[in-house]
Amino acid sequence: MNTFELLKPRAGLRVLISGAASGIGAAIADAFLQTDAHVYVCDVDPAAIEKVKQRSPKLHTGVADVGNREQVDAVIDDAHARLGGLDVLINNAGIAGPTGDVDAIAPDEWERTISTNLNSQFYFLRKAVPLLKETSDCASIIAMSSVAGRLGYAYRTPYASSKWAIVGLMKSLAVELGPSNVRVNAILPGVVQGERMDRVIAARAESTGVSFEEMKQQYLDKISLRRMVTVDDIAALALFLASPAGRNISGQAISVDGNVEYL
Repeated sequence: MNTFELLKPRAGLRVLISGAASGIGAAIADAFLQTDAHVYVCDVDPAAIEKVKQRSPKLHTGVADVGNREQVDAVIDDAHARLGGLDVLINNAGIAGPTGDVDAIAPDEWERTISTNLNSQFYFLRKAVPLLKETSDCASIIAMSSVAGRLGYAYRTPYASSKWAIVGLMKSLAVELGPSNVRVNAILPGVVQGERMDRVIAARAESTGVSFEEMKQQYLDKISLRRMVTVDDIAALALFLASPAGRNISGQAISVDGNVEYL
């Protein structure tokens, strides 16, 4: 096998991606489809899933609130039945959570953020890991964290707490599952172009009393390369981690962020 071939996931991988009706998850799903993978995606929004099915008929799809254990169990059972097994789990689902001083954050908002971002990853793992252990030589888990999982993030404490916890979960699982030949890594996206980031910037601008454009520039000034990343940048790393070239990469929290210096 030549070097170029090592950089491509093998054809026929069975991939499950949570929160993949739009944004990063959708880009990763599209990227794996281009490598002839069999891909199952789920999302909480039935209308968004319907659009995904129309855009990419080859995708297998399901609807689930990832913070609901029973719904996650049902999705994994459905994915197992349709894919005939599982080689790659990408725990991507997440929400931005509230923005504000810690004493102003409602407990319900805190709990919803932790449930969606962190608990959901455990719910998928507890059912998917036995399936991944059954696969041959390519089992891989990719946990979507954030640059806020390596840096402090004022006014976004629920989000940052969940993303730091995901890195700890990943590193612990890499040790636990290594003897079973299951690799576990985390991707830490930085400031990602798109509507979601625009909403985050707008909320932070409002909470600190500055304009949207001023807050956007503040974000860019914190990035060494002075630019945002794209969803395709994140998808490219996911493909690499699932490829033969990544077979000895495990337990790593890898940033794709243009080197965000601080938040």
